[in-house]
Amino acid sequence: MLDYKSQVRELIGQYREKIWSLLPGPYRNRVGKELKELEELIMEARAPRIAIVGRRGAGKSSLINAIFNAEVAAVGAVKSTTGRGRWYEYAGEQGKLDILDTRGLGEGSGPAEESTASSALKEIAAAVSSKCPDAVLFLCKAKEVDARIDEDLNNLGEILKLIEKTHGYRAPVVGVVTQVDELDPVDVLPPYEDEIKLRNIQEAREQLWKKLVPLAGEGAVVIPTSAYMRFEEGGRLAADRRWNIDKLVEYLTEKLPRSAQLELARISRVKSVQRKLARTITAAAVALAGAAGSQPIPVADMPVITGIQAGMIIGIGYVSGRRLDGKGVKEFMSALGLNVGAAFVLREIARALVKLFPGAGNFISGTVAAGATWAIGQAATAYFVEERKLKEVKKIYRQKRKQAKRNLPEEAFIS
Repeated sequence: MLDYKSQVRELIGQYREKIWSLLPGPYRNRVGKELKELEELIMEARAPRIAIVGRRGAGKSSLINAIFNAEVAAVGAVKSTTGRGRWYEYAGEQGKLDILDTRGLGEGSGPAEESTASSALKEIAAAVSSKCPDAVLFLCKAKEVDARIDEDLNNLGEILKLIEKTHGYRAPVVGVVTQVDELDPVDVLPPYEDEIKLRNIQEAREQLWKKLVPLAGEGAVVIPTSAYMRFEEGGRLAADRRWNIDKLVEYLTEKLPRSAQLELARISRVKSVQRKLARTITAAAVALAGAAGSQPIPVADMPVITGIQAGMIIGIGYVSGRRLDGKGVKEFMSALGLNVGAAFVLREIARALVKLFPGAGNFISGTVAAGATWAIGQAATAYFVEERKLKEVKKIYRQKRKQAKRNLPEEAFIS
């Protein structure tokens, strides 16, 4: 069975030339942008590359586990577990992350793994030279934000300079205050609503922000988190005190290259991030279908529109953690009451309207194709991302279809 990238590549590749041949020059610039977004987001999807910098005990491994919602990284309770400053591939059921899981800066004892470089910074420099991070996380324990972390910040500055010099890329930096669950009062569990707890968290965030400003400027971003999770033998989650991990993932997704966003959304399972990417996929598909449908060519363009819609459904399904093949797409569309025959009927209705409104044929046909695609995208998001029941999804599709017939909302074209 083909993987999702191959499926979408086959669908988009099959119809690319047909779409291009249908469109006059002015349309191609607009559609080319949308097609490029789909290619970067879906066809060129890859594992995000994140450098995590921080001294021993800052919570690097715990943060990785919290993002994956699974125990994929060893957590050292006493001695540093991370050795060489090198890239590690962390894999879960939903995808992979490439993490520069650096040897803890400022640690007092050697790591459990063998280290070959003379210092942690040299190891990190070698790893950064071999692969460019998409983003850099600077971790600091909540109880240590006012401690002497100047050396750590200096090392961070050197790493950022190296990235820019080697790759010509200004990597976004996110300050992460870790282990806020250890701030007073420690008996308060997330979600944190206690005023004293929240005030202490805010003070820790502000302290780290002030220290990051010289490196990242006034726009420096600091996100306080708790990543505590405890797993029993067999990987079963026994305790979960995560807090604000979703906010961190949301911000990272905004900063990551488009080609890395899909995997992070899938791995983290953060619904807000998945919905955002589903909107992006839908908006691109709507523009493509609308442009294809706007051309007054007999039903030859229907396979193109159907292919665009199928690719959209596969993409949204993958964002949610599903792997769909052609059969799965057909089953979903059939559940909505759609099939190729129905698509032809839609097209012929549009052509019938041309007789009533001469000169408006292109606009009407393009609107019909765009509206139908948007409604299907809304239904796919409700079903795959929001995990709503099929009966409710069918109702959503009918409502969105009626809405699109009246007036396709501006949000349909905004990713």
